[in-house]
Amino acid sequence: MVVLNKIYTRTGDKGDTALGNGERVAKHAARVNAYGTSDELNAFVGVARLQADNEMDAALMRIQNDLFDLGADLCRPEMDQDAKAEYPPLRMVTAQIDRLESEIDAMNKDLSPLRSFVLPGGSALSAHLHVCRTVARRAERLATDLASSEEINPAAVKYLNRLSDWFFVAARVANDNGADDVLWVPGANR
Repeated sequence: MVVLNKIYTRTGDKGDTALGNGERVAKHAARVNAYGTSDELNAFVGVARLQADNEMDAALMRIQNDLFDLGADLCRPEMDQDAKAEYPPLRMVTAQIDRLESEIDAMNKDLSPLRSFVLPGGSALSAHLHVCRTVARRAERLATDLASSEEINPAAVKYLNRLSDWFFVAARVANDNGADDVLWVPGANR
Protein backbone atom coordinates (compact mmCIF):
# COMPACT_ATOMS: atom_id res chain seq x y z
CA MET A 1 0.00 0.00 0.00
CA VAL A 2 1.17 3.51 -0.75
CA VAL A 3 1.36 6.10 2.03
CA LEU A 4 1.69 9.73 0.95
CA ASN A 5 2.40 11.99 3.90
CA LYS A 6 4.30 14.68 2.08
CA ILE A 7 3.33 15.68 -1.44
CA TYR A 8 6.37 17.68 -2.43
CA THR A 9 9.81 16.17 -1.97
CA ARG A 10 12.03 18.47 -4.06
CA THR A 11 13.81 15.36 -5.40
CA GLY A 12 12.69 16.11 -8.96
CA ASP A 13 13.65 19.76 -9.03
CA LYS A 14 16.52 19.12 -11.42
CA GLY A 15 14.41 17.28 -14.00
CA ASP A 16 14.73 13.68 -12.91
CA THR A 17 12.37 11.27 -11.16
CA ALA A 18 12.47 7.86 -9.50
CA LEU A 19 11.15 4.75 -11.20
CA GLY A 20 9.41 2.03 -9.22
CA ASN A 21 12.74 0.31 -8.55
CA GLY A 22 14.33 3.50 -7.21
CA GLU A 23 16.43 4.20 -10.31
CA ARG A 24 16.56 7.91 -11.20
CA VAL A 25 15.85 8.89 -14.81
CA ALA A 26 15.05 12.07 -16.72
CA LYS A 27 11.42 13.14 -16.49
CA HIS A 28 11.28 13.01 -20.29
CA ALA A 29 12.55 9.39 -20.48
CA ALA A 30 10.53 7.01 -22.64
CA ARG A 31 9.39 5.00 -19.63
CA VAL A 32 8.18 8.12 -17.81
CA ASN A 33 6.35 9.28 -20.96
CA ALA A 34 4.61 5.90 -21.19
CA TYR A 35 3.36 5.72 -17.62
CA GLY A 36 2.76 9.48 -17.47
CA THR A 37 0.41 9.21 -20.42
CA SER A 38 -1.51 6.40 -18.72
CA ASP A 39 -1.92 8.80 -15.78
CA GLU A 40 -3.13 11.52 -18.17
CA LEU A 41 -5.62 9.05 -19.63
CA ASN A 42 -6.83 8.24 -16.13
CA ALA A 43 -7.63 11.94 -15.60
CA PHE A 44 -9.63 12.08 -18.84
CA VAL A 45 -11.54 8.96 -17.75
CA GLY A 46 -12.40 10.83 -14.56
CA VAL A 47 -13.89 13.64 -16.64
CA ALA A 48 -15.88 11.15 -18.73
CA ARG A 49 -17.30 9.62 -15.55
CA LEU A 50 -19.03 12.93 -14.81
CA GLN A 51 -21.35 12.26 -17.78
CA ALA A 52 -21.84 8.50 -17.23
CA ASP A 53 -24.83 6.59 -15.91
CA ASN A 54 -24.28 4.11 -13.06
CA GLU A 55 -23.34 1.14 -15.27
CA MET A 56 -20.90 3.09 -17.44
CA ASP A 57 -19.50 4.84 -14.36
CA ALA A 58 -18.74 1.49 -12.72
CA ALA A 59 -16.97 0.26 -15.86
CA LEU A 60 -14.95 3.47 -16.10
CA MET A 61 -14.01 3.20 -12.43
CA ARG A 62 -12.67 -0.33 -13.08
CA ILE A 63 -10.63 1.10 -15.96
CA GLN A 64 -9.26 3.86 -13.74
CA ASN A 65 -8.06 1.25 -11.27
CA ASP A 66 -6.51 -0.75 -14.12
CA LEU A 67 -4.72 2.38 -15.32
CA PHE A 68 -3.04 2.72 -11.92
CA ASP A 69 -2.02 -0.95 -12.24
CA LEU A 70 -0.67 -0.13 -15.70
CA GLY A 71 1.33 2.82 -14.37
CA ALA A 72 2.76 0.63 -11.60
CA ASP A 73 3.74 -1.95 -14.23
CA LEU A 74 5.32 0.52 -16.65
CA CYS A 75 7.30 2.32 -13.93
CA ARG A 76 9.13 -0.90 -13.00
CA PRO A 77 11.94 -1.90 -15.38
CA GLU A 78 13.93 -5.11 -15.08
CA MET A 79 11.11 -7.63 -15.39
CA ASP A 80 13.75 -10.35 -15.15
CA GLN A 81 14.20 -9.35 -11.49
CA ASP A 82 10.51 -9.78 -10.57
CA ALA A 83 10.92 -13.33 -9.20
CA LYS A 84 13.77 -12.24 -6.93
CA ALA A 85 11.96 -9.21 -5.49
CA GLU A 86 10.88 -9.33 -1.85
CA TYR A 87 7.61 -7.74 -2.97
CA PRO A 88 6.97 -8.68 -6.61
CA PRO A 89 5.89 -5.65 -8.65
CA LEU A 90 2.34 -5.28 -9.88
CA ARG A 91 2.05 -6.35 -13.52
CA MET A 92 -0.88 -6.28 -15.92
CA VAL A 93 -2.43 -9.72 -16.46
CA THR A 94 -4.42 -11.40 -19.20
CA ALA A 95 -7.58 -11.38 -17.08
CA GLN A 96 -7.70 -7.58 -17.34
CA ILE A 97 -7.53 -7.80 -21.14
CA ASP A 98 -10.12 -10.58 -21.20
CA ARG A 99 -12.51 -8.43 -19.13
CA LEU A 100 -12.21 -5.58 -21.65
CA GLU A 101 -12.89 -7.97 -24.53
CA SER A 102 -15.94 -9.39 -22.76
CA GLU A 103 -17.26 -5.88 -22.10
CA ILE A 104 -16.61 -4.84 -25.72
CA ASP A 105 -18.54 -7.87 -26.96
CA ALA A 106 -21.46 -7.13 -24.61
CA MET A 107 -21.62 -3.46 -25.65
CA ASN A 108 -21.18 -4.24 -29.35
CA LYS A 109 -24.03 -6.78 -29.59
CA ASP A 110 -26.72 -4.07 -29.87
CA LEU A 111 -24.80 -1.80 -32.25
CA SER A 112 -25.48 -1.77 -35.96
CA PRO A 113 -22.44 -2.23 -38.23
CA LEU A 114 -20.71 0.96 -39.31
CA ARG A 115 -20.82 2.09 -42.93
CA SER A 116 -18.41 5.00 -42.39
CA PHE A 117 -15.92 6.30 -39.84
CA VAL A 118 -17.39 7.98 -36.77
CA LEU A 119 -16.55 11.60 -36.04
CA PRO A 120 -15.95 12.23 -32.34
CA GLY A 121 -19.05 13.80 -30.81
CA GLY A 122 -22.75 13.22 -30.61
CA SER A 123 -23.34 13.22 -26.87
CA ALA A 124 -21.07 14.81 -24.26
CA LEU A 125 -20.15 11.38 -22.88
CA SER A 126 -19.33 10.07 -26.34
CA ALA A 127 -17.08 13.06 -27.02
CA HIS A 128 -15.23 12.49 -23.74
CA LEU A 129 -14.84 8.78 -24.51
CA HIS A 130 -13.36 9.63 -27.91
CA VAL A 131 -10.78 11.83 -26.15
CA CYS A 132 -10.02 8.84 -23.92
CA ARG A 133 -9.68 6.65 -27.02
CA THR A 134 -7.14 8.95 -28.63
CA VAL A 135 -5.10 9.35 -25.43
CA ALA A 136 -5.14 5.55 -25.03
CA ARG A 137 -3.77 5.25 -28.57
CA ARG A 138 -1.00 7.72 -27.72
CA ALA A 139 -0.20 5.76 -24.55
CA GLU A 140 -0.03 2.62 -26.68
CA ARG A 141 2.35 4.30 -29.17
CA LEU A 142 4.58 5.43 -26.31
CA ALA A 143 4.53 1.95 -24.74
CA THR A 144 5.48 0.30 -28.02
CA ASP A 145 8.23 2.88 -28.49
CA LEU A 146 9.52 2.00 -25.02
CA ALA A 147 9.30 -1.70 -25.88
CA SER A 148 11.57 -1.12 -28.88
CA SER A 149 14.46 -0.24 -26.55
CA GLU A 150 13.57 -1.80 -23.17
CA GLU A 151 11.71 -4.86 -21.97
CA ILE A 152 8.13 -4.21 -20.90
CA ASN A 153 5.24 -6.48 -20.04
CA PRO A 154 3.50 -7.47 -23.31
CA ALA A 155 0.18 -7.48 -21.45
CA ALA A 156 0.57 -3.73 -20.89
CA VAL A 157 0.60 -3.05 -24.64
CA LYS A 158 -2.27 -5.48 -25.27
CA TYR A 159 -4.31 -3.81 -22.54
CA LEU A 160 -3.84 -0.37 -24.10
CA ASN A 161 -4.72 -1.70 -27.53
CA ARG A 162 -7.92 -3.28 -26.25
CA LEU A 163 -8.72 -0.25 -24.10
CA SER A 164 -8.83 2.11 -27.07
CA ASP A 165 -11.24 -0.32 -28.76
CA TRP A 166 -13.32 -0.35 -25.56
CA PHE A 167 -13.55 3.45 -25.59
CA PHE A 168 -14.61 3.45 -29.25
CA VAL A 169 -17.44 0.98 -28.67
CA ALA A 170 -18.47 2.72 -25.42
CA ALA A 171 -18.60 6.05 -27.30
CA ARG A 172 -21.06 4.50 -29.75
CA VAL A 173 -23.14 3.12 -26.87
CA ALA A 174 -23.16 6.62 -25.34
CA ASN A 175 -24.61 7.88 -28.64
CA ASP A 176 -27.88 6.01 -28.11
CA ASN A 177 -26.32 2.72 -29.26
CA GLY A 178 -24.96 4.37 -32.38
CA ALA A 179 -28.20 6.09 -33.45
CA ASP A 180 -26.67 9.50 -32.72
CA ASP A 181 -23.22 8.74 -34.15
CA VAL A 182 -21.90 11.50 -36.39
CA LEU A 183 -20.56 9.81 -39.51
CA TRP A 184 -17.75 11.02 -41.72
CA VAL A 185 -18.87 11.99 -45.22
CA PRO A 186 -15.75 11.81 -47.43
CA GLY A 187 -15.25 14.99 -49.43
CA ALA A 188 -18.41 16.59 -48.02
CA ASN A 189 -16.96 20.10 -47.98
CA ARG A 190 -15.15 20.24 -51.30
